[in-house]
Amino acid sequence: MPDLTKTSSASEEAAAIVAGTPVTSDAGPAPEKPRSLGADAWRDLRRNPLFVVSGLLILVILLVAAFPGLFTGANPDTGDQANHFLGKPNLGHVFQEDWFGYDGTGRSLYARVLYGARNSIIVGLGVTILVTIFGGLMGMLAGYFGGFWDSLISRLTDVFFGIPFLLGSMVVLNAFTHRTVWVVTGALAFLGWTQIARVMRGAVITTKHADYVMAAKALGAGTKRILFRHILPNAIAPVIVVATISLGTYIVAESTLSYLGLGLGGDSISWGGDISDGTQFIRNYPHVLLFPAGALSITVLAFIMMGDAVREALDPKLR
Repeated sequence: MPDLTKTSSASEEAAAIVAGTPVTSDAGPAPEKPRSLGADAWRDLRRNPLFVVSGLLILVILLVAAFPGLFTGANPDTGDQANHFLGKPNLGHVFQEDWFGYDGTGRSLYARVLYGARNSIIVGLGVTILVTIFGGLMGMLAGYFGGFWDSLISRLTDVFFGIPFLLGSMVVLNAFTHRTVWVVTGALAFLGWTQIARVMRGAVITTKHADYVMAAKALGAGTKRILFRHILPNAIAPVIVVATISLGTYIVAESTLSYLGLGLGGDSISWGGDISDGTQFIRNYPHVLLFPAGALSITVLAFIMMGDAVREALDPKLR
């Protein structure tokens, strides 16, 4: 004999669906929809104090780099050497011209620290974007196709990897008489793509044997679709970690080259150049060196902390 209770319940649910009213069930709440790797990582990042602190620091640094005029009205290129020669910092005048004191030509150190952030951030971000795109593509091609292409790209990578990064950049930049931000960015990217290529190659070799990639090949998916739809989203995590940490390294490299006189030339403001100018006054006027060096250290530390937080969120072994 049919169960009239179940039949009546089914009829009520059908009527509710037709009427557009929500149907309640006694079976309990619906199972939670599984999260993607990105959503799961973002949830962990928001709970990580390291990510929050570094994110706030980077946000402030980017704001200063983009709009330094919002924080000071002083001109970083002009100085009054007669009145402000090596003037000491006035820590009570927060956000004012003499907050960090003055350098050997009477220029405001506070203004130069703010305006110097722009070139450092542009070089760091520019190099990171270029090496991630080029190195990532080279690593994808080597890891996916293998054989001849893997051997060719791997040997090319070994050649560039064997060139000392700073020394090679110095040789390249020495060939230019006008070293602008874009020239320095190109020189660093020309020699800095090898690490990203190696990381991407290893990730692609691991990913291309996954079941979903084999299934896509069996269904007739093209090479472009397999690479950019199936392999890249699942192999990009270690590249993101390396790129985030390397960004701080590229900022340090630009400052080192500027310190040695082979970085940004002309009237370009650089933390490395200001550190170089301040070394001669370090004994009697240490503030000339300490403030640009402190800004550089805080910026690099922020990006390294961000990279560590991202690594913890994306690496399954650390979860």
